[in-house]
Amino acid sequence: MLTATAAALTATFLLYGAAAPPPVREQQEWVLDTLNLERAWTITKGRGVTVAVIDSGVDPALKELRGRVELAGDMTTADAVPGEPGQHGTAMAALIAGSGEGKGMIGAAPESRILSLPIALEEEAGGGLIAPDADQLTSRMSPVARAIRYAADHGAKVVSMSIGTYGTDRSEREAVSYALRRGVVLVAAVGNDGTSAYAKQNRTSYWTFPAGYSGVIGVSAVDRMGRGAPFSSDNLSVTVAAPGMGVPVAKRSGGYTTADGTSPSAALVAGVAALIKSRHPEMRPEIVAQALVASTKGRPLTGYDDKIGFGVVDAAAALAAADRLAGQQRSATVPAGAHFGEGENSPAPSRPGPDPLRMWIFGLGAVLGLAAFGWAVATLSQRR
Repeated sequence: MLTATAAALTATFLLYGAAAPPPVREQQEWVLDTLNLERAWTITKGRGVTVAVIDSGVDPALKELRGRVELAGDMTTADAVPGEPGQHGTAMAALIAGSGEGKGMIGAAPESRILSLPIALEEEAGGGLIAPDADQLTSRMSPVARAIRYAADHGAKVVSMSIGTYGTDRSEREAVSYALRRGVVLVAAVGNDGTSAYAKQNRTSYWTFPAGYSGVIGVSAVDRMGRGAPFSSDNLSVTVAAPGMGVPVAKRSGGYTTADGTSPSAALVAGVAALIKSRHPEMRPEIVAQALVASTKGRPLTGYDDKIGFGVVDAAAALAAADRLAGQQRSATVPAGAHFGEGENSPAPSRPGPDPLRMWIFGLGAVLGLAAFGWAVATLSQRR
C-alpha cells in the first residue's frame, strides 16, 4: 500500500546526488522489464477496457489520465457528488492506465480507461487502510461492497483495490460473488504486515480483505530482484506478485515520487488483467486468474509459497496463456450411446409400478384363500 512520504522523496534525491532525478520513464524501466510489458504491448494496450479503482478519488486533470477518467459519487456516503481527488487513488490509476503523455508515466494498460469509485482512506496514517467505522449507519452495505456492485453494473471489466481491512463483511462477500458472476476480474493488495510482531512470531501475517475473499486475485510485492519484499504480507491470500519496492508513482500535485507497498503491486497486476480482458473480453475471471498463475516467472521451487504466491506476473506470457485457455471448451459433449468402460451397456431399468407376475400370484392366492374359507364355513354348517 502506498507510502509515498517526504522521506521517500528525500531518499530518491539522495540516490541521484545533487542532480535532478532521471525522467520517470527511465525510472520505470525496471518495472516494465520485470512485468515484460513492452512485449505485451505489441499485442494489446488495453483498449476497450474500463478498470474501476476503489480507492481515494482519482484526479482527472493528471496529464497521463486526461480524458479517460469517469468519476462516480462518494461510495462511503452514497453521495452522488464525487469527493476531492486523493493522492493514493491518483497514483494507482496512473500505474494502471497512464498514457505516457509528454514523456510522463506509462501504465500497465496505457489505453484503458478508469472508473474512479472514491471511498474514505486513512492516507495520513500510512495508506490504503479503510477507516474502521467507514460503514455508514444509513445502509447495511459497506462502501467497498457498494463500490464493487457499482463497478459491475457500470461496465468495468477489472476492479483494482489497493485497500484493506482486517475483518470480513457479508455484504462484501456477496458483492464479490455478484461481480464474479458478471465476469469482472477482482484484484487486491494483500497488505503490508510482513514485518509486524504477529508475523514474526507466527511466521504468517494477518489476512486483509478484500484480498482474502475467494475469487479475488491477491497480490504481494517484490523488489527489483524478484525477491519478496520484507513488509509484504505472507499468507494464503497471496496469488501472484509484482514490483512493490521503489516503484515510481505520479503525484496528484504534479511530478513523481516512489512508493513501497502492495498497493502499487496490485494496481500493476490489475493493468495486466486489463490487457487480457482487452484481448479476450468474454473470458471468465477464473480463467484470467489461471492465465496469470500459469505464466509467472520466478516461481518458487515448491510451486507456491505464501510470500510471492505462484510467482511474479509476466504480462506477455499471461497473454499467450490466455490465448491457449480461450481455445479450450469449458465442458465436453458426450456422443449419444457412448459410455465409460468396455462391454455391453447395462440393461435398461424396468418401468416403475407393480410386477404383473407377482400380481397374478397374489390374486390367485387370494381366490384360493376365499374358496377354502367358504368350504370350511359350508362344512361346519352341514354338521350343525
